Amino acid sequence: MHLHVLGICGTFMGGIAAIARTAGHTVTGCDANVYPPMSTQLVSLGIALTEGYDAAQLEGAAKGANVFVVGNAISRGNPLLEAILDSGRAYTSGPQWLAETVLRDKWVLAVAGTHGKPTTTALLAWILDRAGLDPGFLIGGVAMDFAVSARLTAGPFFVIEADEYDTAFSDKRSKFVHYRPRTVVLNNLEYDHADIFPDLAAIEREFHHMVRTVPRRGRIIVNGGDENLQRVLARGCWSEVERFRAAAVPDTGADWTIAADGTIKLGGAPQGALNPFALVGAHNRLNALAAVAAARHVSVPVRESLAALATFRGVKRRMELRGTVGGITIYDDFAHHPTAIAVTLEALRRQVGEARILAVLEPRSNTMKLGTMKAALVPSLAEANLVFCYAGNLAWDPGVVLKSLGERAYTSTDLAALLDAIVTSAKPGDHILVMSNGGFGGIHDKLLARLASKAR
Repeated sequence: MHLHVLGICGTFMGGIAAIARTAGHTVTGCDANVYPPMSTQLVSLGIALTEGYDAAQLEGAAKGANVFVVGNAISRGNPLLEAILDSGRAYTSGPQWLAETVLRDKWVLAVAGTHGKPTTTALLAWILDRAGLDPGFLIGGVAMDFAVSARLTAGPFFVIEADEYDTAFSDKRSKFVHYRPRTVVLNNLEYDHADIFPDLAAIEREFHHMVRTVPRRGRIIVNGGDENLQRVLARGCWSEVERFRAAAVPDTGADWTIAADGTIKLGGAPQGALNPFALVGAHNRLNALAAVAAARHVSVPVRESLAALATFRGVKRRMELRGTVGGITIYDDFAHHPTAIAVTLEALRRQVGEARILAVLEPRSNTMKLGTMKAALVPSLAEANLVFCYAGNLAWDPGVVLKSLGERAYTSTDLAALLDAIVTSAKPGDHILVMSNGGFGGIHDKLLARLASKAR
């Protein structure tokens, strides 16, 4: 079968393409923005990519396609989509294709939540892999230990990042309602995706729709310290529930706890310690705890999970070290929500102590572009010594929002000017944290090159 994937360079759709290729299908695809790491992964799999959405693809790259898999970034009015609809050709969404062709016969372990989905999904997949369970997976990022974001195996388990974003132009339900998981992690929940959800209650309703699909003998691993998730379960829950929390959080009846030193307890009984562990921050300890609890549901002992996590290297674009030049260290992170920005900066601060942190931010998600979260932006940047914000393509002025930071903040609609300001300000010993959920104009490599020239 020949699949042509629209929006193929998104992390989810790129994963769909990789799985379909492994399953023996012919796969081609197109996207408006082709950039690494997904483009590199797809090309390495022998998947031909077309730039843009010209309707001529029907007689070109997509000629002979049996079905068009349409990503949720594709809207009515897209030239290729309109041509597909006019021609009456078969199309489906990524989640529906995955559910019908891959997940139907698998024990699905799904990881949901506003933050930490890719990391927790990768942690869980790595644990199952090290335990010899040969899991398939689809992660919203490239796990360094696997070097890919998705794979298909003959094993009975499939680990998937369960996104609450909508499915496709023709299906406005959240993606995760298609997956029918037997094991679910609910990491956290707060307002996001302002372009499709009017309020937090609307997101909670979608989470509850997924909860309704979990079988009676399934298990929900839920953050016991998150009030929003407690409301989701209060709407009705028919499955086993295990709660987890940080040991420092007041007791909420959690089954699992993790202390600042990594000590894990289940029902108050010590189970071992998350030590060593390469990821920094309290949020990543909770991600790891959730993965340990989920793995136990498929009979992986805690001690085996901890042994696997001791070798885990992380996920690309999640506090990924991109290089050190002239004593200046550059990291790449996907943070695009004020909460994620705050916890990422806090984790880096604990790691670097009193050293200067230069936060470089591109508000690129639909929620951030709309300015829905702009009031929370300044508090989220508290740990940064200097802030550099790209102000292009926004419905609001970050210069006004960041005005209270005074000379600590610099904004520009010109990426080259922003780059100049960062390079001029950076000094040996600094740590530059770049935060965006897109390619950000290749700013990471440009910074490394400019800083190398400056150091000569």
